[in-house]
Amino acid sequence: MAENRTNTQFKLALLGNPNAGKTSLFNALTGLNQKTGNYSGVTVDRFEGKINFEEQGRRYNISVIDLPGTYSLYPKSGDEEVACKTLLDEKENIEVVLIVTDSTNLKRNLLLASQLIDLKFKTVVALNMIDEAQKQGIAIDTEGLSQTLGVEVVPVNSRGMQGFDKLKRAIVRARISSTSFHDPLSGFIKEHGSYRNYIAAQLRAKTREGQSENTDKLYRFNVINYLTSRYVKSPEQLSQRTLSTRIDRVVTHRVFGYLVLLLVLFLVFQFIFFISEWPMGWIEQAFLSLSEWLGALIPPGQLGDLVTKGVLPGISGVLMFIPQIGFLFLFIGLLEDSGYMARAGFIMDRIMRPFGLNGKSVIPLISGTACAVPSIMATRSISNVKERLITIFILPLISCSARLPVYTLLISVLYPADHFFGVFNSRGLVLMLLYLLGFACTFITAFFLRRIIKSSEPSFFVMEMPVYRRPKMSSIGIMVYNRVKVFVKEAGKIILAISVVLWFLSSHGAGRQYRQLEEQEKSLRAQNNGTETEQLRQIQTQKLENSYIGILGRTIEPVIRPLGFDWKIGIALIASFAAREVFVGTMATIYQSGGDTDTEGIREKLLKERNPQGGPKYSTAVCWSLLVFYAFALQCISTMAVVKRETKSWKWAGAQLLFLSTLAYLSALAVFQILT
Repeated sequence: MAENRTNTQFKLALLGNPNAGKTSLFNALTGLNQKTGNYSGVTVDRFEGKINFEEQGRRYNISVIDLPGTYSLYPKSGDEEVACKTLLDEKENIEVVLIVTDSTNLKRNLLLASQLIDLKFKTVVALNMIDEAQKQGIAIDTEGLSQTLGVEVVPVNSRGMQGFDKLKRAIVRARISSTSFHDPLSGFIKEHGSYRNYIAAQLRAKTREGQSENTDKLYRFNVINYLTSRYVKSPEQLSQRTLSTRIDRVVTHRVFGYLVLLLVLFLVFQFIFFISEWPMGWIEQAFLSLSEWLGALIPPGQLGDLVTKGVLPGISGVLMFIPQIGFLFLFIGLLEDSGYMARAGFIMDRIMRPFGLNGKSVIPLISGTACAVPSIMATRSISNVKERLITIFILPLISCSARLPVYTLLISVLYPADHFFGVFNSRGLVLMLLYLLGFACTFITAFFLRRIIKSSEPSFFVMEMPVYRRPKMSSIGIMVYNRVKVFVKEAGKIILAISVVLWFLSSHGAGRQYRQLEEQEKSLRAQNNGTETEQLRQIQTQKLENSYIGILGRTIEPVIRPLGFDWKIGIALIASFAAREVFVGTMATIYQSGGDTDTEGIREKLLKERNPQGGPKYSTAVCWSLLVFYAFALQCISTMAVVKRETKSWKWAGAQLLFLSTLAYLSALAVFQILT
């Protein structure tokens, strides 16, 4: 007889201070059973997951939402405001709140916990990083703390997966606390009917440093001081230098700190090229073999051309660069999870101040190497409006992962795959220089913007230094998987669609001359039994020039010719406005449609391309002109959309497009003319 089980479903919200390990706990609880989206009406990432388990014959299906980190329910940034509004949104139907706290700094974390307990949700407190607290000799009386707070308090270690069974049981047994940290009869709470309504009113009014906020905090810190003095015991040895402190003497040093940062960046870009070189080659070769096999299998005609010259090059243009993009996100995750990224922000603050920025800008700038869109959204942590606008304006100058396929292709055309000291190569060094070029240009641009944008708002920089930790590879792996999945799904759809459109435009044309060329091609193929000849290749090139896409390319060619670009490159430039990485797929589609049927990759095709004088078309001057153009150009519709949303104006998005396009054109022009 089948055992009867009762299904219980509800929604759980995770809240906590930044650096409390909330995301690690979320990943550990949900694993790969999660999805990414956006909060309603805003472009802040929304992570949701599922927890499914059984307890005493009852099956639990819990929906989990990971809210942005916040220090209190009085938001100082856009992310904090999203967290508070989502929590209070009745449409979200949040039943249970899991408060994630840092066991090594409980006093700071209890402010948010006390506010959330007063909202009268069913609540559980997770004492995360309990292993770190034990290493530091911190003893926490969880039973006493639980009784005083009126909710279950569970010690956990999200990295070591310790305490999770007890945490899950606490979640399903969560209760509303009878404890009140703030006098419920005080006038301003009574005015709004409840504390929850009062907080909602504060959010609507966008209170920042009002009297009501200070009054609330005063009540709470008095209670928090009592709780920590009674239930948290810290030995005097904590004041002595720890391992993190000793490491920071070098890592955050006024001189050595910058050398360490440069060394870290150098190693990251070297390994991105060195490690990913093999899997990229395997993927490319697999698609070339597949294209050759399908070309022989499918009868000659439109269908075969569509598959081998449209669909497959588009898919290859997406999948071939997964190794490099995956490694880039892997290294970013390692730097963040180990605690080094916060140190990078600290040491860069001294450099960024004269340019109108502060250390808070360095996190969006460094994460901009992955993608400009979430990095622009990350500027919400910058409270100073002027510094936030400057950071948003300059962020697209940071070379993102979408530029990586373009850089990889052009650098591989320019420089051989040589190595020195066993693992280092010149290609990785050039890639690093391109990224440093972007960073240098951001500072120069910010220097002038600080004089254009006027503001009397004071600027300050406060950043918490987390202790150094061993990165949790499973959590980083989930992050890399999700980011790569988003790249494949979002960029892949665009690239594949554009590849098919480009195939059609390059394989079809109108007019008498195009039809004559088609007849000549058929006649030559019949005479030579399908064998490729130089005369046939010339006719195919003429067909491409007279196709729909050739007409478009020749129309814009006079504008881009001074940069060393021909009509084929012009087509790729236009197509890549949808997404920069489309450039590679577009070039692959164009050259496949040019008639080549051998198994050479796109790099070899570019190396064999010749200019009218008989020399290599993709010379040093042309390749560097293209590299510099893509280093500066704002060729990303998504970036423009998010800039408009974050600044609430098309003025900033339009000014950004005009400035970066002009900068890219003039820089590429200068590089080409000098190198020529």
